[in-house]
Amino acid sequence: MCFVSSTLAPAHRQWLSLSWLCCSLISLSPCAFADSQQNQATGLIDGSHLNLILRNFYFNRDYRDGASNSLGTNAYKPLSERNGYRGEWAQGFIAKFNTGFTQGPVGFGLEGYGALGLKLDSGGGRTGNSLLPWSDSGHPEDDYSKAGMALAIQASNTVIKYGEQMPQVPVLTYSDVRLLPSSARGLSINSNEFSHINIQAGRFTAVTSNDSTNGDGEITTDYEVLPEGRSLSYAGGTYKADNSFTATFYGSEYKDIWHQYYGGASYVLPLNKHQALSFEFNGYDTHDYGASKGGPIDTFAWSVLGAYQFDSHKISVAYQYIDGDEPFDYIAFDRTQSGIPYLNNVSSVFPFSEPHERSWQLRYDLNFAGYGVPGLTFMTRYIRGQGMDNSHSENTFYKKIGTYDSNPDDNKHWERDIDLGYVVQSGKAKNLSVRLRNAKHRSSTGTRWPDFDEFRIIIEMPIKLL
Repeated sequence: MCFVSSTLAPAHRQWLSLSWLCCSLISLSPCAFADSQQNQATGLIDGSHLNLILRNFYFNRDYRDGASNSLGTNAYKPLSERNGYRGEWAQGFIAKFNTGFTQGPVGFGLEGYGALGLKLDSGGGRTGNSLLPWSDSGHPEDDYSKAGMALAIQASNTVIKYGEQMPQVPVLTYSDVRLLPSSARGLSINSNEFSHINIQAGRFTAVTSNDSTNGDGEITTDYEVLPEGRSLSYAGGTYKADNSFTATFYGSEYKDIWHQYYGGASYVLPLNKHQALSFEFNGYDTHDYGASKGGPIDTFAWSVLGAYQFDSHKISVAYQYIDGDEPFDYIAFDRTQSGIPYLNNVSSVFPFSEPHERSWQLRYDLNFAGYGVPGLTFMTRYIRGQGMDNSHSENTFYKKIGTYDSNPDDNKHWERDIDLGYVVQSGKAKNLSVRLRNAKHRSSTGTRWPDFDEFRIIIEMPIKLL
């Protein structure tokens, strides 16, 4: 039996509550054990894989309404002399490899990656989009590289890894939205011992950001104002009843900064062969704890989404609310790009995560396969946020960003995204992808992000080498 003692401290009760949720998930399953992956181990060499991704990335951000680029050499210039745009073009090479596992009751293996970035075009006055690192003088580097490796141990259907990894859980997601991916160093456990259930836990103590070669980077947050946390620990799991229903619960500890808990569920309801409804809920509950080095934090962020899919079309509507005097903040990599948290209105540009912010999204997706062009997809969405208000917050770190207008109804902003992509379906260039992205953001006074238009071209070619 799982229970929560009322005599325990609140933080301990919350961790036990997470354990109770995991127990509940297991009790929902048919308790059937999954077939052992370790029994199928073929050895270090025979099970090895080596893949290379060639990524060409062009990124231009054009600031509007008096906003300007404050990075690169612009940081050394008066505000009136700074450039009003950022532009970077770079070529990336990302190699990922993993060995097989040795045979026996317990298997051992290795996995890792190596990445190289080359500048094709940019300059000190145009840099700042996180495709390229820049020197102390503010000029982008001509090239940079990084690599990492992790030891993996497998027993039955449980894998333990230690070393450089790319975690992908709701409370810690690596970033792969720039030229090269970010990574984190630490210990992780991934278990699939029961059918329909995946359980994960981990503890990470250092990170490498997208545009850096520093393997000892600090674990920071998206808002870039809180002190660094020395570690991030998490535990949780996902239950998949069938192809229609999924439930996920995670808890995390950002040392001496916060405890953050995530809960989410999704359900797909087929109507007939050509139509379906889908529903999704995501929520994050964040509270300061311990030494509270990041100041007082008490925020519950949640979102709901409903979608209707018919033939090649999909229409989605989402609502998101940040219930708290502090914003919804999440883990980033050494004060640069963060991963994307599991909230529906967190977009490619703005997360709509300000204190008390209410945001709506209308989205349309089209798959041209139904019109005889497989591999071609189109997406457009409009997100509008309003009601931001941090006037009652006592957190001095977040207040450094600024205080909103005294009338929350005057605090509003919107974003419009257009995304067109194509993946080659056959031939020598099979799996080559081309993606065009355009985004526009406009806001009232007080939001932390200025007005800008941006355009991205991303070309990727995956190559299987082994």
